[in-house]
Parts: sequence; C-alpha cells; structure tokens
Amino acid sequence: MPIEVKVPDLGESITEATIARWMKQEGDMVESGEALVELETDKANLEVSAERSGTLSSVYKKEGDDVRVGDVLAVIEETAREAPKKKLEEPPPPPPEPEEQPQKQPPEKEAPEPDWAEEQAPRPEPPPGKVPEMPSVDKEKPDIERKPEGQARMADAERFEERVRMSRRRRTIATRLVEAQRAAAMLTTFNEVDMTAVMELRRRHKESFEKRYGVGLGLTSFFVKASIAALKEFPRLNAEVDGDEMIIKHYYDVGIAIGDPEGLVVPVLRHADRMSFADIEKAVKRFVEQAQNGTFSIEDLRGGTFTITNGGVFGSLMSTPILNPPQVGILGLHRIQDRPVVIDGQVTVRPMMYVALSYDHRIVDGRESVQFLVRVKQLLEDPERLLLEG
Repeated sequence: MPIEVKVPDLGESITEATIARWMKQEGDMVESGEALVELETDKANLEVSAERSGTLSSVYKKEGDDVRVGDVLAVIEETAREAPKKKLEEPPPPPPEPEEQPQKQPPEKEAPEPDWAEEQAPRPEPPPGKVPEMPSVDKEKPDIERKPEGQARMADAERFEERVRMSRRRRTIATRLVEAQRAAAMLTTFNEVDMTAVMELRRRHKESFEKRYGVGLGLTSFFVKASIAALKEFPRLNAEVDGDEMIIKHYYDVGIAIGDPEGLVVPVLRHADRMSFADIEKAVKRFVEQAQNGTFSIEDLRGGTFTITNGGVFGSLMSTPILNPPQVGILGLHRIQDRPVVIDGQVTVRPMMYVALSYDHRIVDGRESVQFLVRVKQLLEDPERLLLEG
C-alpha cells in the first residue's frame, strides 16, 4: 500500500519550507521512524521521518525546491520482507583450458597508413590569363597588441565569480529586515554604560557561581534583568502594533540573538522575569550549542516580546540594531573598551560600553526610549539594585 510523505505542520505562522537535503534516495529501503528529508524553514531546520517501513518508490521534490504544508514529498511502498533463502550450490566447474592456436605470421609487406596531412581539398585553379589575387596587407595599421596566453588566463582566474542561492532563512531575514524598516517608524537612541561594577561583581563571584551552578556568570543575565526592570517601568516597549491598537504584554519573553552560519537566530527565554541569573546563563549556553549543532526547534524560536542582541562578541563598538517584528524594541550591546571618563571632576579610565535602543516611534516616544535606556544604565552601574528590584 503506498504511503505519502507530506510536509508536516511547521509551527506557528510558518507555512513554507525548502528542501535542504534528502537523506534517502529513490529506490532505497527505509525503516519506520528513519529520517528521510531535512526541511529548512525561516527559523529552524527539521527532519521528516518515515511513518512505515518500505521502499522509497517515488521522490517528487528535489533539493532546493520550496514546499508548503501538506505538499507530498515522496511515496513509500510497503513491502513484505522475507529472509533470503540460503541454497547450497555446487561450485561451478573450472573453465576448459584454451586450445593452442597457430601463431599467425605477419604479411611480407605491411600496407602504409594514409598520410592525412597530404589529403587536402584541391585548390580551385584561376582562369587562364588571370593572376590570383593575394590578400592585401595594410602596412599603416599597427598589429593588434596581444597579451601572452598565460597572462590572460591568470587575469581571468582573478575575476572569478560565484552565484550562490540564498538559503530560506537568509531570504526570510532579508525580507523581514526590509519590511521592518518599511513598516515601522524606527529610530535609535544611544547611551554608554560604565561596566566597572558588573565586571567587579563577576570577578568576585565567578568561581563560586560556576562551582554551584555549573555555568559561568556572563554579561547576558545582567542585561536581561536590567531590561525587564526597565520594561516594567516603560511597558510600551514590551508591546506590538495591531492596526490602530497597541497590544501591551504583561509577560516577558526575551529573545537573545545568536550568531549562526546561516544567519542570526533569536531563541526566546520564556517568562524571563521568573528566571534566576543561573537559569538565564544556562539557557544562553544551551542556545549557543543549539546554534552550532543546528538543533533548534520551532518552539525555541517562536514569539518573543523584546530582543537583546550583542554585536560586541564580534568586535562591534557601535551599531544600530534593527527591530524584530512585530516587536517594537530591541537593545543592542557592544564591545567593552577602556576609555577616559570624568568622574567627580577627575579623569579616569573605565571599561565602557555603548548601548543602543531601536524602537518603533509609532507607539514609543523619544522621552520613553531615552528614559528606558537611562534606567538600564543605572541598574548596570549599580547591579545590586537588580537583586533588590527583582
């Protein structure tokens, strides 16, 4: 009985995918539960497995094809498998010995091979009394300057081009980024944070924290905690626009942008306001491992009310983060760099970080955005407040 292999439900708001690769080929035997094909969505890759054992009799979609939920990818023909019957067979008799053949003597004179160079088409003879015309040479025109053949080949090799099809995720990222700038009134405000207190706190508690929780105390947990505290004071940055209405969310699902070879992915910390520093650091460590292994699920990447992105891990000193629709706020972190600053009238060198908040000006005013970033700055420069204020 033929069994159709279809594109499964891909999760919330995802209706299309791209065939990334086939693990089985047409005519292969497959087992129930065995992975057949890998689908690439705009958020994560997932595998489609065989529901029954049998033969992959027909494959309808090839690698690189775009497919939709419910499309038939292939057909499996169930087959009854019987153990091969072993039959004792006598060894075949040895081949008969070849009879001696009389050796042929070469003929006394071999026929000469044709000389192809001499076999040319005869030239037409000119009519009598007329001298054949010779091709004229214009001595006034200089010879065309030609590059040596090897030099020309080298120049061509230096101008090599490659045309590469964008992955579905890269295409989706491109579309969403353009859409974010077209659909939202996006602005960015900047500030800088003195990271001395955070770095000193991390230095004091680094060993005990790692020994107790099995994970290092990074910077992300501080920024997640500070952002949530600021979002509670300025709730319009934890919202989205729906027509002529604002949907203000009173829960905090914070997206953490993670670098991936195929493009940025944003796994989400669900109910991040209920998570401890250790919970956040463990989750971020898992996100990084999943990005490296390509093991994100659709659920890991679904939703989110606010996003934090850290270009500083790549060396960025300052940048303008782009909104992650339908969210209306994104916080950009950057590289920590020692800089001279004036504190209490004295010039001193401190580890400083520029931070950037991009926001949708349709519902977030400049005053709110600036005050939000100032609040994040205050909490990070006095991180003990994060413990007192939750």
